[in-house]
Amino acid sequence: MWRAEVDPRLRSTILALEVLDCAPDWQRFLDAHDWATRMVPRFRQRVVDGPLGLGQPEWIVDPEFDLSFHVRHVAVPEGEGWTWVLEAAQQLAMAAFDKARSPWEAVLYEGLPGGKAAYALKMHHSATDGIGGIQLLGGLHSRQRESDPGKPQPASPAPELPSLGRALVRQAGRDAGAIRRRLTGAGDLLGSVRRPDKALGDAARFGSSLRRVLSDPDAEQSPIMRERSLSWRFQAMDVAFKDLRAAGKAADGSINDAFLAALLGGFRIYHEEMGSPIERMPVAIPISVRREGDDEGGNKFAGARLALPVGVEDPVERMALIRKSVLAARGEAALDALAFVAPVLARLPGPVSAQLAGGLTKANDLQASNVPGIREDVYLAGAKIERLYPFAPLPGCAAMIALVTHGDTCCIGTNLDPAAITEPDRFARCLEEGFAEVLALAPEPAAPVLVR
Repeated sequence: MWRAEVDPRLRSTILALEVLDCAPDWQRFLDAHDWATRMVPRFRQRVVDGPLGLGQPEWIVDPEFDLSFHVRHVAVPEGEGWTWVLEAAQQLAMAAFDKARSPWEAVLYEGLPGGKAAYALKMHHSATDGIGGIQLLGGLHSRQRESDPGKPQPASPAPELPSLGRALVRQAGRDAGAIRRRLTGAGDLLGSVRRPDKALGDAARFGSSLRRVLSDPDAEQSPIMRERSLSWRFQAMDVAFKDLRAAGKAADGSINDAFLAALLGGFRIYHEEMGSPIERMPVAIPISVRREGDDEGGNKFAGARLALPVGVEDPVERMALIRKSVLAARGEAALDALAFVAPVLARLPGPVSAQLAGGLTKANDLQASNVPGIREDVYLAGAKIERLYPFAPLPGCAAMIALVTHGDTCCIGTNLDPAAITEPDRFARCLEEGFAEVLALAPEPAAPVLVR
């Protein structure tokens, strides 16, 4: 993720946009962020390249960390509201990180109607994935509006100066660990010689799975979404959690099945209105490979690329086809094969990394992610968080749409490439209709709401 950004279309920025019921006190807001950087040292770390530019990049505690660079507040112009904030967050997300500093920024937008405020937290995807980000927010947000004088107060992590010698030692340690893991794997392989028939069968099945995982989805790109640009466009929508869950259950599926079916319904309506109907489209989804006991944060997911139905109008049938494809992807033996070669990929020059990464993402019409969120009330410096909209990166695909459950609401953040989706307002309405189509399976559902 870090090195592939030599191609700016592959920037891996994630942004969480929260709606607050009031504007927090500024000093308390700053103190909360200082506390957060001590609780989670990653917020005080920056990335340095590997030894001689050939080893893996690594995190070090920034000796020049300056909280005032990372945290700021902005007044919403009089008469403006949510649309202005969404566009401001969009601009924030499109700007590249200063790679000499820790890759995150936080902005408080004050002066929304009704005394409300908004909070944007921008991070680099190399620091965490969606589930890891929610884990971090869950630990950093408070469960009460009042200050808690009894909360832990860890010391600031000791700063580190970049050192070629230390970097070489760390690289050697990582390489030694990798060799040990390979030897362990070799031992397992030698042990399997006792059952060569089983070993050969397992290898053949893994090889077949690897071919399927690495192959392009059996679906052509949309003929009207082939163009790509450097620009992002944000949209947001609210859907009642209980209704989307009920819609999934009505079709013997999950909330994720209902989410994907609604997205595909929106794409179907958009293509029909644009005079270019399609039957299937290439879609990528992340599949978590987290295990119990894993540390919070970080990236622990595998990407699955699927050919999913767009032209199927019946949402129940559409969900059944989606569920079948997703279950097949989850069951692939080689699903997480990239983890085995990641140490090698991390050593490649940026242009090579960009070419490899772009080859896996630029042909996707849609990337979609569904992340379980925080269901209980949480607060930031005394302000209650009413909504949390996720905006994930757009790594060369036409649209990236993410869902996070916050309280009783499914908060949906849409990131579009305007060169691919040339009529974003029409697309937003079509997406709203796609959700309404699926939600109709639930008893007395509330209508989806485009946030404006």
